[in-house]
Amino acid sequence: MIMSSSSCTAQLSSTFYDATCPNALSTIRTSIRTAISKERRMAASLIRLHFHDCFVQGCDASLLLEDSDSIVSEKSALQNFGSIRGENVIENAKSKVESICPGVVSCADILAVAARDASAAVGGPSWTVMLGRRDSTTASKSEAESDLPLFTATLKELIDLFGRKGLNARDMVALSGSHTIGQAQCGLFRSRIYNMTNIDANFARTRQRRCPSSSSSQDDSTLAPLDLVTPNSFDNNYFKNLIQKKGLLESDQILFSGDSTDAIVTEYSKSPSKFSSDFASAMIKMGDIKPLTGSAGVIRKICSSTILN
Repeated sequence: MIMSSSSCTAQLSSTFYDATCPNALSTIRTSIRTAISKERRMAASLIRLHFHDCFVQGCDASLLLEDSDSIVSEKSALQNFGSIRGENVIENAKSKVESICPGVVSCADILAVAARDASAAVGGPSWTVMLGRRDSTTASKSEAESDLPLFTATLKELIDLFGRKGLNARDMVALSGSHTIGQAQCGLFRSRIYNMTNIDANFARTRQRRCPSSSSSQDDSTLAPLDLVTPNSFDNNYFKNLIQKKGLLESDQILFSGDSTDAIVTEYSKSPSKFSSDFASAMIKMGDIKPLTGSAGVIRKICSSTILN
């Protein structure tokens, strides 16, 4: 399914690199598909990278910056620490693009294109990526900690947080559906599988086998698929799981808990095509959060550093 959008700012354009780097998108796609063919989980990691980038300072690749004299990395924020991954895949794609078009394609745009290519690579929707973002020279750990959702968030907190980014409740539920792929660490769902009542008992017992009730650094980092049924396929099983009280994270199950988003979850559980089209639309909207364009920002040579030469 291909989606396009005319609602993006005039400064972003799907043809932005057609004259300056015509092979940019195919080069990125090849690089991303190669990485996902080696590790299917990488698709989820790349979609999450774009999301966690756009929610902090806008879609400006600030998430990729490492600690330096002038930067406190966003990767050290609670919502990112020990869980952000895939930066090496973005860096590799950037290096391939730099070899054919030095200093032209931003890391922020590569993140946006990589998320689309990752979705398509595992059977999810594709969409037309608007391009022309530039890279920040700053990062904000404090904004990451205030503006990225926590796994314990209430529904109101999620709706309000996404709303501040110009995304409505439907966008929020659709984007949460990316949890149809990927994995979560035991430390993030232990409380849910041992202490909560809005959870299928057999599902909780199954998850408890690999996530003991007592905390340890080794057990806390043990991974479990967010969707047990089809963990490597981008489909609508995530929403079917929620209706059966089989959401792994608190912030997943809260979407189907007798409140305002129940109807959207039910709709997506019955219609894979509606979920796919809404997910694509929401990704396009998310990719248009406060981009740096024109003379703002820079084009980083290496995504992890603000040093330009």
